[in-house]
Amino acid sequence: SSSQASICAGSMALMAAGVPISSPVAGIAMGLVKKGDDYTILTDIQGMEDHLGDMDFKVAGTKKGICALQMDIKIDGITKEILQEALAQAKVGRAQIMEVMLGAIEKPREELSPYAPKIYQMRIEPDQIRDVIGTGGKTINEIIEKADDVKIDIEQDGRVIIYHHDMESIMKAVKQIEKITRRAHVGEIYDAKVVRLEKYGAFVELFEGTDGLLHVSKIAHERVNNPADVLKIGDIVKVKVTDIDEKGRVNVSRKALLPRPKKEQPAKKEEAETAKPQESQPNE
Repeated sequence: SSSQASICAGSMALMAAGVPISSPVAGIAMGLVKKGDDYTILTDIQGMEDHLGDMDFKVAGTKKGICALQMDIKIDGITKEILQEALAQAKVGRAQIMEVMLGAIEKPREELSPYAPKIYQMRIEPDQIRDVIGTGGKTINEIIEKADDVKIDIEQDGRVIIYHHDMESIMKAVKQIEKITRRAHVGEIYDAKVVRLEKYGAFVELFEGTDGLLHVSKIAHERVNNPADVLKIGDIVKVKVTDIDEKGRVNVSRKALLPRPKKEQPAKKEEAETAKPQESQPNE
């Protein structure tokens, strides 16, 4: 039976490719020739036996048990005894086939075949789908081209599924998508680069495509009159995201990560020592 041979070959191919299947499956086709009360059950039937016989009964399973059954019969029905006998013969046949299969490959290979297709799934916000696709598909086509012609499917719920036989190519696409869709979140800490100075604060680049405002009041604990007194373009400063408004504008603080200055201890008032005149001792 070509269909049962496909089951056996498919199991071996999956193991050879490194797919971690729990157990290989072997299949066999059982036949029946019946005349009156006399019958003969055939094991591993061929085309002629299938065509002229009364039954084509396919049985597939692992060492532990049966996974699938499929039967075609050309007579009114079969008895319980015939079914039991057919299953018993099929079990013996499957065991012999399984032994041969395991002799060729005992278990799945530790590593996937370099030719096996690989799939990576990630998730983005639904409102970011348009950013990944770009105008007229320009952005996603650039991603595909730079990542060695990976295949990318984007679902409406934000699931992104990337296909390729080379995992490195998949990760190229993943990094590009992450770069496009990356967002800052309150509480995150960045080593940010100062890109612009204004009187009211400094603009710092958290990562490519996202800047944050470091207000002059958030630069240090002590008063800063002009950001340029403390910072210059190109400086790398550690900042914490403190707020993101409804328009997506990011506010950060450097002060929040600086140790608080110790409170100045009030100067101890030196007690003025009053010079007391020594009492003169009476002359004896």
